[in-house]
This record gives sequence, C-alpha cells and structure tokens, in this order.
Amino acid sequence: MSLPTAQKFAWSLAKTLMTCVVLIQTSDGYAVMTDAEYDGDPMLIIHVYDPF
Repeated sequence: MSLPTAQKFAWSLAKTLMTCVVLIQTSDGYAVMTDAEYDGDPMLIIHVYDPF
C-alpha cells in the first residue's frame, strides 16, 4: 500500500472505530492496525492516529 493511501485509510479507520490506530512501515510498504494489536518495533511506527 502506498503512503498516501495508507494515511487516508488510517485516518478513516480511526474515525470509524473511534480508537487509536498506527501506521507502520513494513517490507512490503505500509500497513495500518489498531495500536492495541501492534506489538512490534516502535521504530517502525510512522504515525499514530488518535480520533479524539
């Protein structure tokens, strides 16, 4: 997933679920998941989206 697409998806997901989500860099591009599910390297986090 490209960075602009991932950023839009992350913000939309955060607002829809009303929970914090993280945008991370992976070897295949970028990924988005809730911050509660992410237990990887904190250095891979690009941005945390907080809907509040």
